[in-house]
Amino acid sequence: FAWVGSDPEKREGISRPSVTYWKDAMNRLFHNPVAVVCLALIVLIILACVVVPFLTPFESREQHLGEPYQGFFTPCTDERYAGQNVTHIFGTDRMGRDLLTRAFEGGRVSLLIAFSAVFVNLIIGMIYGGVSGYFGGMVDNIMMRIVEVVNGIPYMIVVVLLMMVLPKGIFTMVVAYATVGWTGMARLVRGQCLSLKNQEFVVAAEAMGARASRIIGKHLLPNTLSVIIINVTLQVPSAIFTEAFLSYIGLGVPVPQPSWGMLAQEGASMFTQHPSQLWIPAIAISLTMLAFNLLGDGLRDAFDPRL
Repeated sequence: FAWVGSDPEKREGISRPSVTYWKDAMNRLFHNPVAVVCLALIVLIILACVVVPFLTPFESREQHLGEPYQGFFTPCTDERYAGQNVTHIFGTDRMGRDLLTRAFEGGRVSLLIAFSAVFVNLIIGMIYGGVSGYFGGMVDNIMMRIVEVVNGIPYMIVVVLLMMVLPKGIFTMVVAYATVGWTGMARLVRGQCLSLKNQEFVVAAEAMGARASRIIGKHLLPNTLSVIIINVTLQVPSAIFTEAFLSYIGLGVPVPQPSWGMLAQEGASMFTQHPSQLWIPAIAISLTMLAFNLLGDGLRDAFDPRL
């Protein structure tokens, strides 16, 4: 046997295309079947909540007093729909309102509140945590003490006080959740910025005369996006459950407007006689929260550099 050696013509060749961090993370995510199924389920739920209320022949507040507590797939006998052969697929509630329309319109309200509140928390937490983590020292101490004070205020007290000042509605619930919900994001971003601000690329940017706002916005926050995305995915089900809980105890959206929590509150009062009234919102809340939690676990595995 003779040693041939390496081929000088192929020595500098690229064996495979370069894979960036984000592309590698997406590849790992889409090779996770549970995360892919949950992502598809979330997209399907969002699209259904947007489209289905426009496709059903009934309005969410339309009452059919002669058809209370109807079961699944009950034909509509109201004279307004005579000859149209329409059906209450999910049945009706105590006022004869179509549960299919109310369930998906309630999902639209619940998801709108959850996404809006989490978006506000994301913006406030990223800016606050980025400034605190980059400057450090006395600025960091003062800002973190403020976070501890805000975090020590019970969320329910904030909601009750805001309900006394502001009218019930989506805006009030978003404000209430965002008032005390941004502290977790701020702590997370601050910890990431503390570990990144001594890296070579940040020192190089400072040496080139970059302002603090540019360093935070262009260098620190983009490098924390993976952790932020995971945290946002896990915050959405928490916001959905909070909205459902507040609507269940009567502190949520106004009564004529449906939401999953409002439907669950109405169904719980008649659970022994008509259990399907509670099953529909309960299954919707459970599926949505489970899908977001499992997707968050999949994102955590995909973005973990140690894997």
